[in-house]
Amino acid sequence: MPDLTIDALLAVPATGAYFADDQAAIKAGALRDGLAYPGAPVTPGFDAIRAPADAVSVLLVLSDGHVAHGDCVSVQYAGVGGREPRLRAAELAALLEREVAPRLTGRPVTPFRDADVDELGAAAAYGVSQALLDAAAHRAGCTMADVVADEWGLPRPTRPVPVFAQTGEEREANVDTMILKEVDSLPHGLVNDRSLVGADGETLVAYVRWVRERVERLRTRADYAPILHFDVYGMLGVVTGEDLARVADILTAMGEAAAPLALRVEHPVDAGSREGQIRALADLRNRMASRTPRVQIVADEWANTVADIRAFNRAGAADVVQIKAPDLGSVHHVVDAVLDCKAHGVVAHLGGSCCETERSAQVSAHLALGAGADQLLAKPGMGVGEGLSIVRNEMARALALSAYTIPAPTADERGDR
Repeated sequence: MPDLTIDALLAVPATGAYFADDQAAIKAGALRDGLAYPGAPVTPGFDAIRAPADAVSVLLVLSDGHVAHGDCVSVQYAGVGGREPRLRAAELAALLEREVAPRLTGRPVTPFRDADVDELGAAAAYGVSQALLDAAAHRAGCTMADVVADEWGLPRPTRPVPVFAQTGEEREANVDTMILKEVDSLPHGLVNDRSLVGADGETLVAYVRWVRERVERLRTRADYAPILHFDVYGMLGVVTGEDLARVADILTAMGEAAAPLALRVEHPVDAGSREGQIRALADLRNRMASRTPRVQIVADEWANTVADIRAFNRAGAADVVQIKAPDLGSVHHVVDAVLDCKAHGVVAHLGGSCCETERSAQVSAHLALGAGADQLLAKPGMGVGEGLSIVRNEMARALALSAYTIPAPTADERGDR
């Protein structure tokens, strides 16, 4: 391997693919005006309820001229559910060039697991660690997915990871796009308001039934049977007054409307803390275990770090965990979270945010392949085709390159004598 050093770090203010939204203000009834929310924000760090998402591109210029690249981002609903405040690009870029560039400049490019950037904060560590992973892959002459597999002692990837797409607010037209593009899991649905659920869940159940019927009508292969996955942003708890028995009834009705397709429901309630969320989801999961059809519970909020995810997994609090990549900081933790989920028999969904960038989505595709995630979010943005193109194409390229660069087996490895 060539001796490489980091000659410079450039931190470039950039743009995320969607908006940063003040979730607390929206849940409290902020009124829409087209795409905007003109009212006053509630969550610290927001100067508007909806503002364009910021990002920072981290460029590591290496001694051979290669430029390794990662992007710092935050999620759409920053500053709530235990997450750090929303990212401000100019401030973070200045911090990285002032405090991180001097530490990294002149350093050799080392194996990725040697990197330690946790103290930077989640958004900064996310982008810097992506760039360090890219640099390690360049040094090793392989893909980022292969670096992950090799350094964690895992098999190199040979097949793409199933993809989950989100509709955004185009809850009908984007479902059709997903079906025509044969997305593995759909539609997310962005069920973030009482009106989308109904007093007893009837509106949401009708939407689940409509999605299932749309799959049956539009699919061109009889064996195309996507997993239906709805993110309800804690709204089942809101409409039932946090009555878990009533929440379980709504989940059962949703499962019946989805059948024979499998159903996953993300963040059905929000208990306000990690410990409370673990108790509530474990309770719901136990209630659903004896019901038919089986509905899988997906953890999201309050499972923000690898330590949080390990706690959810130990408690048996979820069937699926969304590993929301930007919240975990350094992408080392994404790999560790995937492996912890798999060790506990929990579906490892490598998610993220519509506020990410094309670069962070590409790196996530490598992480999903290398760690063996069970599902990957199509990101960034709230469109469908764009995010699908980015993650599917990146996985296809990575798998082709991985197959090309794997050394031919030796005679002993083939079993020749």
